[in-house]
Amino acid sequence: MKIRNKITLMFVLLTALLLLSIFLFIYFSVKHYTENEFYLRLKQRASIAAQTYLEEDELSTNIYEDIRKKHLQILPNEKEDILKVDMVRKTLVSSPEPLLKMEFFNEVFASGYAEAKIEKKHYTAILYKDNQGDFIVVLSAEDLYGSAKMQNLLRTLLTGYVLSLIILLVIGRYYAKEVLKPISDITNQVNRIRAKNLHLRLANGHKKDELGELSRTFNNMLDRLETSFEMKSSFIHNASHELKNPLTAIIGQSEIALNSTRTKQEYIVTLQTIEKEALRLNELINALLELAHTESDSKGLIIEHIRADELITELKTSFDTSISNKINCDFQFLPKNPDKLIFQGNHDLIKVALLNILDNALKYSKNAKVDLSVKAKENSILISIKDKGIGIPKDDVKNIFEPFYRGSNARAYEGFGFGLPLSHKIIHLHGGELKIHSEIGQGTQVLVQLPNVDQGLTIAR
Repeated sequence: MKIRNKITLMFVLLTALLLLSIFLFIYFSVKHYTENEFYLRLKQRASIAAQTYLEEDELSTNIYEDIRKKHLQILPNEKEDILKVDMVRKTLVSSPEPLLKMEFFNEVFASGYAEAKIEKKHYTAILYKDNQGDFIVVLSAEDLYGSAKMQNLLRTLLTGYVLSLIILLVIGRYYAKEVLKPISDITNQVNRIRAKNLHLRLANGHKKDELGELSRTFNNMLDRLETSFEMKSSFIHNASHELKNPLTAIIGQSEIALNSTRTKQEYIVTLQTIEKEALRLNELINALLELAHTESDSKGLIIEHIRADELITELKTSFDTSISNKINCDFQFLPKNPDKLIFQGNHDLIKVALLNILDNALKYSKNAKVDLSVKAKENSILISIKDKGIGIPKDDVKNIFEPFYRGSNARAYEGFGFGLPLSHKIIHLHGGELKIHSEIGQGTQVLVQLPNVDQGLTIAR
């Protein structure tokens, strides 16, 4: 069932229940009032009849009948019964109408009044004490006029109820259509958006209601998709360009070598050039594979406890002696409790991430001194890598985590622009955070924050 029909059905059902409750309340209220009013009339007539027939000093019977015919409306099937009773024994001396049970008269003895409806006839009885004795005056009649009024009211209410349902159905369908029209507009706008026109946005994002929030959510999603498509397109373009350069050099050198006979030394130079470009190509492919690995599912990673201070010592020894001497390991902020330096993660990936950052620090500072330190915070471990190199321009900082992107002042240095993007993904994969503070000509500080073992590890997906 369509949402439009569901809204219409729910609207009609709820309103129909409300109207039914109101109509039933009106009907039974009027019915109760009509019956009470008719019983009151019967009670008044019973009182007049008792005074007429039992009080000698009041109006005579003939005068009463004359007044009733002229001034009082005669009730359908009206009947008066005056029954003599024994108040001591609380029994009837006269014979009552067969339809009336003794329970009816017991109520009269108890309270002095009783009323009842048997089949279509209404009965009222009053206890009347006279100098001639004690009597129960029973007056009965049919409320044909009241029944006719109730039937007319019932027909009116039923007709109004049916007409109300029809009107509600029409209004409900129109209302549902108007309510869902903005959603239909959003659906039509979304259906027009394709990969070629991701710049299009929904028009209802300025509203402050739920539909406006939905439109803004769609627009935000489209922003992310457009950015993702642009990054993928840029990645493919840059990857193709970077892969093409060494391949072109290899093919060119091979064609030159095969074009004519060369000396041994010339072949050696050519092969060295081919080897250099092949190694560069291999390095680029490996970097692409590592980047793809971090973007894939994290299942299967070997997670272990890693000591941060031991890790940075291992990082230093990963370089040869001439370079490792340029790395200054600072342990002055180590905590008293060594467990504060332990975090969970994949040793190889974390090492790759930090090696990339450290390699960049050495490369862009021309192997000048690099400070490598670690300290424990309350719930995390902070690893700092600080150099005094060329720094990163402010306009470039926001893009340095994109693959193949290189700062405007880094063109003269070898590299593919994979180091920081790969490190950023690995750190994020381990639930950490990578921050960069840099100034042109002053150097760069990279801060790696990882949750310690007390916080556990939640591999990001």
